[in-house]
Order: sequence, then structure tokens, then C-alpha cells
Amino acid sequence: MKLPIYQIDAFTDQVFKGNYAAVVPLDNWLPDSVMQSIATENNLSETAFFVRDPDGAYQIRWFSPLKEIDFCGHATLASAFVIFKNNKNLTAIRFSAKAVGSLAVILLQDGSIEMSFPQRLPEPVEAIPACLLEGLSIRPKEVLKNQQAYFAVYESEQEVRSVVPQLQQLIQLGPLDVVVTAPGERHDFVSRYFWPANGGEEDPVTGSIHAGLAPFWAHKLKKSSLVALQASQRSGLLHCRVENDRVYISGSAVQYMEGTLDIPAASQPEP
Repeated sequence: MKLPIYQIDAFTDQVFKGNYAAVVPLDNWLPDSVMQSIATENNLSETAFFVRDPDGAYQIRWFSPLKEIDFCGHATLASAFVIFKNNKNLTAIRFSAKAVGSLAVILLQDGSIEMSFPQRLPEPVEAIPACLLEGLSIRPKEVLKNQQAYFAVYESEQEVRSVVPQLQQLIQLGPLDVVVTAPGERHDFVSRYFWPANGGEEDPVTGSIHAGLAPFWAHKLKKSSLVALQASQRSGLLHCRVENDRVYISGSAVQYMEGTLDIPAASQPEP
């Protein structure tokens, strides 16, 4: 069985920047074990699989090299990029995912892609886990969490860039990950994201966590539109807008590779 595969760099307009994602369009779902094996073989931050419903919407699922992920922003952006690229007349699509519901996506006039996410505002943590503090080389001034991660808030961008994670400590926080964040020097805010329990060491750009970061900083900075930098080695730029219970996140994407997967005949799609 042969399947198309695309590798896309998301939240960037340059190849070798942003976050890499593989995208595999399907007619029908493959067995979970096969999708996980593909994601592990790809060894990228995420591999996204999607199936088009009769009503035109797309069911989407995301797999890290370790496990299926509830919510992934950059692989959603990458998937939308592939759909728009292959369907020139489309300017709007809708994804559906079990954990986050319906995700509307539109192609903007400048070629960037805007995604509508549910707001996931973090809440303060009363008892900070010892392994979180031991897992970060600089003590944060504030700690919050949402359903995805702990938020370690710092005074400055330099502190965020200087944090050295102790992954053996942070992995104990699983299934939650850790995002470190601060006001930016040239951007409204910056962040880095560590996820040893779910995918790897440091994620290059994490669209999903901005569903929590954007409303947090919108409240702090008293503004609803923000520009965010994820200050990883590859780096990525995200434009965020907070409206009511939604967070709109937009960014660019570029294609790095297009190819074909050869899947063993025994790995048949699910009925």
C-alpha cells in the first residue's frame, strides 16, 4: 500500500526553521499501531493523519514519536497547508479532533494560515511540584497550569533563553509538559517548551500551548492581538488574537519534502 507523505516546516517562511511535521492524507484510518509506527519512523515532532468526511470536514489525529497527542497546533497548520496546496479553490476548511472539537482554519490573503482554537487559560498552582523547580535551572516567579502543561513565568526573555531543563525531573510531571515564558524584547512574549513525557526534549514551535499563552499574556499586557516568538534553536513566529472563548493563531508554512510511503500489505486500513 502506497500513501502520500509531506514534510512541512510550520510557523516559518523558511525551510529548516519553525517546527517540522509530517502530513499523511488518508482515505480511511489505518490501525493505531501502524500510525504510531509511521510517526516513530518519521521521528519528527508530530505526524498528522487526516481523513475527509462526507460533509467536507477533516478528522485529524496527531502522533509524536512516543504516543498519540490530544492537540497539536503546528501539525494542524502543516495539514492545512497541504490541503490548501492541493485544492487551489479552497480558502476555508474545518478539522475535527476528539479532545478539542471543531477547529476552523482559513487561508489569509498574505498566504499565511489562521486557526481557531479553544481558549485554554492556565490557572495558578498553589503547591508547585518539587520536580518542576528541580527541573528548571532558574526559579520562575510564577507557576500556572492548564490541561496540557505547567507554565513557568519569568521576568525576562534572557531568563527564558538561559533556562537549562533537567529532563529526568520534568518527565515526572507527565502527562503534563512544561512551557517557560516571559515578556519579549522584540515580541509581545516568548516561550520555550519541554515535553520529555510525551515527545522529546524541546519542541521547536508549539502552536497548541499558545491557546493558553495568548490569553495569559493578553490579560497581562492588556491587548488582544499579540506576536509571539518561540525561542528554540529553530525558532518560530506566531500571530495570536484572543476573542471571547477562542484564540486565533496564524503563521506561515513551507514544504520541505513530498514523497510516498510503502506500507506493508498486512497493515490494512480500518473499515
